Amino acid sequence: MNFRLQRVRFELEASRPLAFPVPASNKLRGAIGAVMRERGDGSYEEFFAPVSMHGPSGLSDPPRPFVLRSEELNGRQFEAGERFQFAVHLFAAQWLDALRESVGGIAGTSLVGCEVEEIVLPLEAPEDPVRRVRVEFLTPVELKSAGKTIDRPEFGALMPRVRDRISTLRQCYGEGPVEMDFAAFGERAAKVVMTECRFEKVEALRKSAATGQVHPLGGFVGEAVYEGDLGEFLPWLRAAEWTGVGRQTSWGKGQIRVS
Repeated sequence: MNFRLQRVRFELEASRPLAFPVPASNKLRGAIGAVMRERGDGSYEEFFAPVSMHGPSGLSDPPRPFVLRSEELNGRQFEAGERFQFAVHLFAAQWLDALRESVGGIAGTSLVGCEVEEIVLPLEAPEDPVRRVRVEFLTPVELKSAGKTIDRPEFGALMPRVRDRISTLRQCYGEGPVEMDFAAFGERAAKVVMTECRFEKVEALRKSAATGQVHPLGGFVGEAVYEGDLGEFLPWLRAAEWTGVGRQTSWGKGQIRVS
């Protein structure tokens, strides 16, 4: 059983001075969405802001089939003629052309390069046992457990969210639903112990260009060490390095690194 995606790396040249906020992903996402909305070909409704018509039964808000990776642009400025790069992790390959054309239409820029890498991630446990992992939460993570937002990602709360995100992306855009006992997976995850942790809260906001509404983009960042029988969970954590975990991942939130 695998999880597949495409890593799309864009290079653009500024045709006028550009300044990126923190996070830069907010500006990029808005710019791409504006172009897709203007295209009027359904890419905005089906790709950028999908509704439940193509999702699993009962899923009223399916995950966006992409995440932005643009942390290197946070707070930076570019003069006309300067080039910059960012990446998109794309979970629905059929939208590659629409994404590329929309990035090429971002105001004040011209697209000079686009590299596409096919990524295949196995979800089976490794043969050798894994007893300890460190997870770094690189961009603000917002997790819910039992309907409440949490600020301490115990493994039994983290892994169900990782499992659900990857499974839903695979069902909506990939090779179909994951065949597994979801409840038993969560029960085994709850037996893994957090032995070290260091977290801090981050506050951030975004303003919707479409509605003018202001939305929070905060969460926690930091790192944690988990110990226990971790073999079956490691492939899912590796996949979550590409998908992100928690809310608002398409803005670049929920980025993790595993060692």
